[in-house]
Amino acid sequence: MSGLFGYLVFRALWGFAGLLPEPVMRWLGFGAGYLMSFVARGRRAMAERHQQRIQGPGVNARRAARRAMGFYGRYYAEVFWMRPRRRRAVLDASRVDGLSILHEAVAAPAGVILAVGHLGNWEAAGLKAASEGARALAVAEALINERIVRWFVEMRAMMDIDIVLTGRGARVTDTLAQHLAEGKVVALLCDRDIKGSGIPVTFFGEETTLPAGPLALACRTGATVLPVGAYFLEKAGHRFQIHPPLAVPTEGTLEERVREGTQRLAAVLETLIAEEPEQWHVVVPNWPSDREAR
Repeated sequence: MSGLFGYLVFRALWGFAGLLPEPVMRWLGFGAGYLMSFVARGRRAMAERHQQRIQGPGVNARRAARRAMGFYGRYYAEVFWMRPRRRRAVLDASRVDGLSILHEAVAAPAGVILAVGHLGNWEAAGLKAASEGARALAVAEALINERIVRWFVEMRAMMDIDIVLTGRGARVTDTLAQHLAEGKVVALLCDRDIKGSGIPVTFFGEETTLPAGPLALACRTGATVLPVGAYFLEKAGHRFQIHPPLAVPTEGTLEERVREGTQRLAAVLETLIAEEPEQWHVVVPNWPSDREAR
């Protein structure tokens, strides 16, 4: 019953958001997230820690954290609001910096890995990439609630994002590697190591771990790694920043190459996040010291 209830809540939010004009949806989403910062104090406190790391000790961390949660609310509002009839409007209101970099990488035979952070609306980035000939395959966790999983897969298909689910014996890495071997595009969120078993890196001046996936796949397949930043515009729409190809190490053992490459990726992610730090809506522990501070 709880699984059904959770699914019905998501469907109700989807139905409600779909009725709203775009400006109302956008402001309600931001406002709901901002208000949640007064209730979900643990998450706000974690967001404050992150904003201090990114922007330095002089930042008004509480204000920045509330805005970060507001942008997180806007992200979810846009996801629930999206419909096939709105795809063209979303695309028309979005722009890409570094588009020629994406086109050049897609034209090469080795495949492309879009290394994405939790910035702005990364789902919209998938829609824009597909419109430019770079439809991506992404990874999603196979949650216990299968109804919600199916719904999320349907929503991402609406954004021209294909999904491979983790768990249940799925050989995700092999699926992604085969996709790249065919010269196609894979998109991976890479600024948060959910399992805590990734590659040690220095990230915003403190050691943590980031997922090994992007560099492990790049070293295995020769694919081009393009770090990507996704940012909300002040009003409707988005800006996407395609960073030049990451220099994937070619010398040393596989482990050494993945480790060095992941550190290089962490450095690029720092620059992308620092462009709009309040739009980086990670509000959970992301460094070992975060867990100690809870």
